[in-house]
Formats: sequence, C-alpha cells, structure tokens
Amino acid sequence: MKVLLVPQGEQAVLTHLADDGSTLSDPTAAEDIVAAVAELERDERPRWVWEDTSRIYPRLLERGVRVRRCHDLALVGAILSMRAGSATVSSAPADLRPGLFDANPNSDPAAVLAEYRRQLRDVGDDRALNLLAAAESAGGLAAAEMTFDGLPFSASAHRRHLETMLGTRPLDGSPPPALVELENQISSAFGRRVNPASPVELVAAFARVGIELTSTRAHTIRDVDHPAVPLLLRHRDLSKLHAANGWAWLDAWVRDDRFRPVYVPGAVVSGRWASRGGGGLQIPKPLRASVIADPGHTFVAADAGQLEPRILAAMSGDPRMVAAAGTADLYAPVAAESFDGDRAHAKVAVLGVLYGATSGDARALLTRLRAKFPGAVALVEEAARAGERGEVVRSWLGRACPPPSVQWWSTGDAHARGRFTRNFVVQATAAEWALCLLADLRGRLAGSGARRSDRNSDEGSGARRSGARRSDRNSDEGSGARRSDRNSGSGSELVFFQHDEVVVHCAIAESGRVAEAIAESALSATRLMFGDTAVRFPMEIRVDRSYGASAAGSELDSD
Repeated sequence: MKVLLVPQGEQAVLTHLADDGSTLSDPTAAEDIVAAVAELERDERPRWVWEDTSRIYPRLLERGVRVRRCHDLALVGAILSMRAGSATVSSAPADLRPGLFDANPNSDPAAVLAEYRRQLRDVGDDRALNLLAAAESAGGLAAAEMTFDGLPFSASAHRRHLETMLGTRPLDGSPPPALVELENQISSAFGRRVNPASPVELVAAFARVGIELTSTRAHTIRDVDHPAVPLLLRHRDLSKLHAANGWAWLDAWVRDDRFRPVYVPGAVVSGRWASRGGGGLQIPKPLRASVIADPGHTFVAADAGQLEPRILAAMSGDPRMVAAAGTADLYAPVAAESFDGDRAHAKVAVLGVLYGATSGDARALLTRLRAKFPGAVALVEEAARAGERGEVVRSWLGRACPPPSVQWWSTGDAHARGRFTRNFVVQATAAEWALCLLADLRGRLAGSGARRSDRNSDEGSGARRSGARRSDRNSDEGSGARRSDRNSGSGSELVFFQHDEVVVHCAIAESGRVAEAIAESALSATRLMFGDTAVRFPMEIRVDRSYGASAAGSELDSD
C-alpha cells in the first residue's frame, strides 16, 4: 500500500496508490496532517510518497510520529536527474522550526503524483535501481530522525574542557585568556608586537631574526629553531578549538545535552552524506570525550574495515581478490600473493589502484598487483579511461557521476577526471552498501527485523543485482517501521552515521543485541548488493559509555 501525501499548510491531501502509481481512491483532505499520518501508519503501514522527507518528516517527529518507509521524490529525483545528465542536487533540508508546513509553498497534488509516476517509469524494472531508490529514501528518514534526536553530548563536560584549555569564558566576546597569554608570549619571543593570526606579520617577524620563510603553515615552521614556534603551534590549536567548537558553537548546536547538526543525505555526488551546521560528520578528538551516553545507556559503535577494497573485490569478482576479501585482513593475502608478504606494499598498491596513485614506486607495485589480480585492477582502470574520454560512469546500483562541464572539453584535465571516475565507481558503491546497512539496522532497532519470507519480492525494495540470491531480509524491512526506542522504552536509537561507521545509543542491557543487529545488518547489506559473494565486510564493534573512549580504541584500516 502506498499513500501520496501533499501538505497544504496544517492540512494534507492524501491519495491511496497501487504499486504501479495508479490511484485506488480519490484524493481526500485531512484536517490534521499529523493525526492522519499517525492513524494510517498504525492501521495500514503504507509506503509514504512525498516530495521531500527533510521538509515533511520533522513536523511529524515533533509530534511523536515515525514512519516505516517512504519514497522521497527529491532524493530519488536527484539520482534520476544525474543519470539523465543533469548535475542537479537534492534540496537542502529545512530548519527544524515550528510552522514548517506553513513556511513552504503548497504543491499541486496532481503535479506531485505526475512526478512520482515519471520516476516509476524511469526506474522501471531495474532491480538495482529500485534498491537504490528504496535505500536512499530510507536514508532520508534516518537522517531526519538523527537530526531530530541529536547525539548525546555533555555540555557541562565540554565547558570544563574549554575552561581547561582556554580559561574562563570572556563575557564581552574578547579572546579567551589562554589565547591572550600566548599572543603576549609570542610577541615577547619576537621582541615586538606580532599578530599570530597574520601570516604576513609572522613572515616579517621571522625575517627580522634571519629566518626566511615562504609560508607559516604548521608543516613549514614545525622544525624551525625559534622559541616562538611551539607557542605559535599551540596558539593555532587553541584558536581552532575556540573558533570551531568553542562556547559559541556549544550555544548554537547543543541543546538539552544533545548535539544537533542537520544531516544531509546524498549531498555528495558519490551518495555520501554531508551535514549542515556544527560539523556533524567530523567530530574532532577534543569533542569526543564529551559525547557521553545517557544514564543507564551506552554507545555501540561499529566501523567497516577496509570497506572500499572489499567493495572492489565484490564488484570485480576477481577470484584472488574475492578470496583475500573473505579474510579478516584483506591486505595480508594480497601481500602473500604479490609482495613477498610485505603488507605495507600491498596496502599501498591496493589504495593506489583505487585512488590513481600510479607514478613512482606505486607504478611498480601496481604492475605486480595487476599480474595476480587482473580483474580487480581492470575494473577501476576501465572506469578511469572512461572518465578520461569524458564519459559518465555508474556505481553498482546505478548512481551516475556528474558529466564533464562544457569547459572541460576544451581545457579540462583528462587525467584528473580519470582519477575521479576511477574512485567514483568504488566509493559510490561503498556508500550504497553503507546505506543498505543503515536502512536494515534502522528496521532491526525498530523491532521489525523478523524474517519475512512470506512477502513477495516487490513488497519491500526487493531489488538486487540480477542473479543475486534473495536475502532473508528485504531492504524495505530495513527502512524501518515506526522506531520503538522512544515509544516502547527499548532505548535503541541511531545517533551517528558516517561513510563506514554507525553509532547506536542504547540501554546497557541492550548492547549485546544491538551489536548482533549491526553484524546481521552488514551481512544483509552484502547479500542485497552482491548476492552469494564470498567477500566479507567485518564490522569492528566497540561498546563504551564515552564515544571518545570507544573511538580511541579503534585501530582499523578504514581504507
């Protein structure tokens, strides 16, 4: 069952649809959009079809309503537009503020329905593209929920950290005491007043003491023998902390002991996520110690080690690479095959072929890698050659890279585009695998992860590569029923997702179940994407009440 939802202020127009997009009922007006969605979600559990999850779902979340699955026309439309050669991107998410529906212009329900039918025609019976559309839409739901829920964050712990590093917060907005003191010490070291934030003044100050510099970047001055250097490096570290994650950042982005950035799914051309505000996808080490679980709760954090090399193995089907990716450490078998057991050389060669590092020593290593793993190397090299010719390449599920600009054809760097397309096919596929894992895990945490073998293949996403064995879970079961963490007290919620890492905040008693769910979701994502492959995607799972402690304990090769 599908329901087209088109907000009209606080009301909505609802239309029941069949799987092919034909109408099963006349459009009806719902006086209270939140109540209508809650009732239909409870009674019918439909797939919601709406224009933009980031603009519609937050208002539902504010009223305690969570939905199981949707088709996001904005996210799917961006994928289809790129496939058609248009470099459009999905719209930016709306702010989470009251009156959200009122702030957006009303749409014509007939036009929205027409757009959905167009997308259905464009996707057609392409099973891989159907999976991508379902996973991308599920990711939109997860992003909105993570934005709404926030990441547990101790504001008091962070304030203590700031005071330890920077001193007492100035009430007038002036620089904190630690920076003022360092500025004075730096000036004393040079014998005159110098602004440590001014490269021009610093170059001149060093020149006056006989040290000629062309740059004052950290890697340039680090080995310079002058008493101001350690002071400058310290000043830069503290200035970065103050500017990026100081008291102003805390005031803007942490509320009710939750860090609340806005997550933007599909914001990168490869399908990776981005965030708007607060640096949500880049939690620097000084902040991690303040990411502390609620009382009685803990974090279960999981990384997919060596994700992109394993994706390359699964995509290429290269027998030796597949065998290597079936082990806990992919680089060790590659080293044994081609590099006399030298794991470091094996890693350089594999990453070199992924990222286009094919000059100097990397060229010789690549030659040896190609001799034993020809299929894996050929896959990315063909993608690179296609990029150099100005062609568009696609991921495993069908996400297209942007076409070259008009200017590229006359002045563009062919080799640079080749390096981009070489990595795109693997990185975008890795993003798809991670998104399938996220969608599946979201469903398991909601308590909807029971085996559903009685469902038809098109009930969920049902989409996989042709010939892939049907998974014990379809993707849409992974896109999540109404999450029970807040409503039933299970205490499990997705709070962080970045490329190859997921973090779940859960009751301590539930941590074992959550860890098992993450491992099962990784296996499900692998089967959905690649069928009965021997490639393994092991997840390193860490459990700790402090994200900083769990992150510090990880020694994964993330590439």
